[in-house]
Amino acid sequence: MGGSCAQRRRAGRGQVLFPLLLPLFYPALCEPIRYSIPEELTKGSVVGNLARDLGLSVQDVSARKLRVSAEKLHFSVDAESGDLLVKDRVDREQICKGRRRCELQLEAVVENPLNIFHIVVAIEDINDHAPQFPKDEINLEISESVSPGMVTILESAEDPDINVNSLSKYQLSPNEYFSLVVKDNPDGGTYPKLVLQKTLDRETQSMHHLVLTALDFGDPPLSSTAQIRVLVVDANDNPPVFSQGVYRVSLQEDVPPGTSVLRVKATDQDEGINAEFTYSFLGGAGKAQHVFSLDSSTGVIVTHQPLDFEEVERYTMYVEVKDRGSLSTQCKVIIDVLDENDNSPEIIITSLSDPILEDSPPGMVVALFKTRDRDSGENAEVTCSLSRDGPFKIYSSSSNYYKLVTDGSLDREQTPDYNITITATDRGKLPLSSSTTIFLHITDVNDNAPVFEQQAYLVHIPENNQPGASITQVHAWDPDVGPNGQVSYSIVASDLEPRTLLSYVSVSAQSGVVFAQRAFDHE
Repeated sequence: MGGSCAQRRRAGRGQVLFPLLLPLFYPALCEPIRYSIPEELTKGSVVGNLARDLGLSVQDVSARKLRVSAEKLHFSVDAESGDLLVKDRVDREQICKGRRRCELQLEAVVENPLNIFHIVVAIEDINDHAPQFPKDEINLEISESVSPGMVTILESAEDPDINVNSLSKYQLSPNEYFSLVVKDNPDGGTYPKLVLQKTLDRETQSMHHLVLTALDFGDPPLSSTAQIRVLVVDANDNPPVFSQGVYRVSLQEDVPPGTSVLRVKATDQDEGINAEFTYSFLGGAGKAQHVFSLDSSTGVIVTHQPLDFEEVERYTMYVEVKDRGSLSTQCKVIIDVLDENDNSPEIIITSLSDPILEDSPPGMVVALFKTRDRDSGENAEVTCSLSRDGPFKIYSSSSNYYKLVTDGSLDREQTPDYNITITATDRGKLPLSSSTTIFLHITDVNDNAPVFEQQAYLVHIPENNQPGASITQVHAWDPDVGPNGQVSYSIVASDLEPRTLLSYVSVSAQSGVVFAQRAFDHE
């Protein structure tokens, strides 16, 4: 079991950083072979020479049937060179959604003997998206009585790219009344705040026009803009105030739509119409606006769609409250989603040897498979078992990877095929499980000699019989099938010399009918 797994990294479109050889017959599933490519490579682009990294010769590529498998196959193996090629469009934003680390998992399979090796292809981001604001125009109303230093949270821009290609900064068009402050979101990203620098005077200027620009650090950088229109309104002495600056709550992911989450509440010291409030999500709430709904009158937030911990673990949103006098205040709402054991384990067969010979030795690899559970913690820890007795056993080769092997001798004549059911069970408090059945056929080998129905046949015939007449028929049976089970008959031994014997009797090779070749004389 000596040796180590190869790791090969590929940077950009052609630069290979380092290769190591992999011992071909290393029986354990070990550390993956790693490649790295930029997204959006054209179909047919070379990721790396997989055959070389596995220690295979060019001849072995076809002889050992080198191939790759995955749930969605973005890659293929060139049958002549052993190169790993791009087969389908690789769009990092589509494949990995919002995840910063984007990797595709696949397996390389070889036969004779059957083995599997893990491959990880890291997908590097390219700057193919400009930052985008939810709306091209942002309308604000600010009272002329507001003091400098007042902060208003603005719409955030979104950029699905990552690292230097993602949204990096905001810029505000030069003006004497407002400045810009950029803050980090606790769950990633940034959002801009508009800060009042100078007291507004409605009589002097009732409308202010600003331009907010979002830029990334790509090469070249990409950007987009939003127009800000600030309407200066008459004085209204008291802006609304939230009871908390930050509201935080935890929710189980299995709560149904329509579940009340929390209530944000604001008050102010005004009376009459100015003390009536309207609550709304700010544009920077992003996905949260689609998952949760907010009662504009009461400030109650309820679930609007099912939650899924495996998709989003935390929602951060901003709620704005306005009074009828148009003064506003914002607060932050953080909703943590708690995992429930709501996903059954999955069993994915990556390779299957079917049929197999009945004289296969114990330890013969029948199938390679892996498990996956989208939950977390103990809810995602999986064990596998076989649901029926048989000469098979499961070995865990590495984390979530398994081999189904023979655990004894096979006998096609006793059991010509097997329905092998594999069950995967997680370790949740209320365990979930799933099963898959492998249909395995056993191929015959010629391991049984024909057997006569009788050990001896005693035949009485009258003398002076007719030459060529049938005098008896012998029957033999062979439990093998196909050519291995076809029986032919011949006469091989007698008290007489062979030539003399053949002058007396013969046997049909196909039917076993014995014929008299001449008339017999008792005397």
